[in-house]
Amino acid sequence: MKTILLIEDNEAIRENTAEILELTGYRVLTAENGKMGVEQALADRPDLIICDIMMPVLDGYGVLHIVNKNPELEGIPFIFLTAKSERVDFRKGMELGADDYLTKPFDDTELLNAVESRLNRFKRFKADTYNLKQEGLTQLLHDARSLGGLTGLSSNRKAHFVPKKQFVYTEGDEPTRLFFLKSGRVKTARTNTDGKELVTGLYGPGAFFGELALLEETNYTDSALTLDETELIYIPKDDFRQLLLAQPEISREFVRLLAGRVGEKETQLLGMAYSSLRRRIADALLRLQEPLPNGDPGPPIQLSRDDLAAVVGTATESLIRTLTEFKHDGLIEISAGGIRVLQADKLRRANW
Repeated sequence: MKTILLIEDNEAIRENTAEILELTGYRVLTAENGKMGVEQALADRPDLIICDIMMPVLDGYGVLHIVNKNPELEGIPFIFLTAKSERVDFRKGMELGADDYLTKPFDDTELLNAVESRLNRFKRFKADTYNLKQEGLTQLLHDARSLGGLTGLSSNRKAHFVPKKQFVYTEGDEPTRLFFLKSGRVKTARTNTDGKELVTGLYGPGAFFGELALLEETNYTDSALTLDETELIYIPKDDFRQLLLAQPEISREFVRLLAGRVGEKETQLLGMAYSSLRRRIADALLRLQEPLPNGDPGPPIQLSRDDLAAVVGTATESLIRTLTEFKHDGLIEISAGGIRVLQADKLRRANW
């Protein structure tokens, strides 16, 4: 049974609204002012809050501010209830992070539809809902827009075609958008003063990139280059920030997704620092070729030798020599279509 906290200083409205919600099957907690409402929420966390704006002691804006700032309450869907219908009040509530807005007088259907809509939409924002290696960002943005109040998000995110071997951005550029990869492949890389390149990321369909510079508010520290003919979706910087600020649950999902990526990079750097060349190349091959769900080897790795060497952090000649040894040992297959791992277990367990 879902619990709803109703904060309303008008006794008649409070009792009538609570009765409607209880008859519908919700458990209802009530409070007659904002201060009591916050105390009630901290004592018994609700699944949704319905709150009047103009109240004594602490008004609705103050309640929403506390809810968004308190770690024990953040992420609770919030519906404003008010007799004020001026647009300025509507905008202020939405800018503070309200999820919906009901103007008094409202009928039973309006109330119940708003409640059901908010509860159903927030079910999406649970752990493991969005997969970094699938179309996680597309679904995340779609769900975020449907939550209401995110009117600044682009309503028409068309795909932009970028030819093969074209820079999406270069090191030192100022970030203006988040990039989502609809099709094709993109690599990000850094170059040292000697012109040697280190690949910092390889992205395929369903991945996003360029977010760290936006979050840190710094210029790009690497460059992004298309490896194939590519389709990119651009999410403007302001829309991305609004997305994160307006919905704490969405922010947590991005943190979870980014933490997984940071963990992968730390493992890669640790291997580059302490592992042998054969171990580093083997790990890179295993990381780049993901097996199919039935356990069979996945599609071949289609990277140039220079790009693969930059992923490993070695000279191209050293990479080619080691790949030839792996091929001779029957660990991999090299053809015009790319490199295919044949014996993943042996590559993984070898003590080099």
